[in-house]
Amino acid sequence: MRRAGRIVSDLLKLMEKEAKAGVSTKGLDEIAEDFIRSQGAEPAFKGYYGYPASICASVNEEVVHGIPGKRVLKEGDIVGIDVGAKLEGFFSDAARTFAIGKVDEENKRLIEVTREAMNQGIRQAVEGNRLSDISWAVQSYAEKNGLSVVRDFVGHGIGRNLHEEPQVPNFGKAGQGMKLVQGMALAIEPMLNLGTFEVEVLKDGWTVVTKDHKRSGHFEQTVFVGKDKPEVVTG
Repeated sequence: MRRAGRIVSDLLKLMEKEAKAGVSTKGLDEIAEDFIRSQGAEPAFKGYYGYPASICASVNEEVVHGIPGKRVLKEGDIVGIDVGAKLEGFFSDAARTFAIGKVDEENKRLIEVTREAMNQGIRQAVEGNRLSDISWAVQSYAEKNGLSVVRDFVGHGIGRNLHEEPQVPNFGKAGQGMKLVQGMALAIEPMLNLGTFEVEVLKDGWTVVTKDHKRSGHFEQTVFVGKDKPEVVTG
């Protein structure tokens, strides 16, 4: 998982360089698939429940699961890129939201708050805490900063499968749910919106958008629960 995580981390650094105005989301997907395979791994998403691509590329009001295609990124857009890699039977999964060129202050803040909300959640991934301590850390930071938390999609366990139990919501009261134990592997992934938390799925059956079409940010890391501090596998 650590080796798969390094591939995912390196790929997202590459995506940050390649995601610029004039580039299509399909072009980014092709770069990503080539990179993953060049590292001896497989794209975790391609073919997963019929998903047709190696990355999810979610632009502006798209929350998650945006299918790469002909859409060309333009100055002022934001794009969430989510990617997973499978290596020798183990998975790692991570996402980042990138600004395309210059974006306004509201969008800069959306990206920064979503990233930090994820970090707040990750800090709770230590033995003896409860699962919902992660959830509450994300929600409280997000709402304190004026953003809403998507309820319909959540983080998850990960390991020999891309998605495993438990679900890891980004909302909820602290001190509830299972006790965390050292070595648990979790994908912690807040999805935060500028407007309502409500979302809907488009006719393609995959792309999730905000109901009010305001913009959304998405960050994710694969994390091992630690005895005293968490280990970020995809950092």
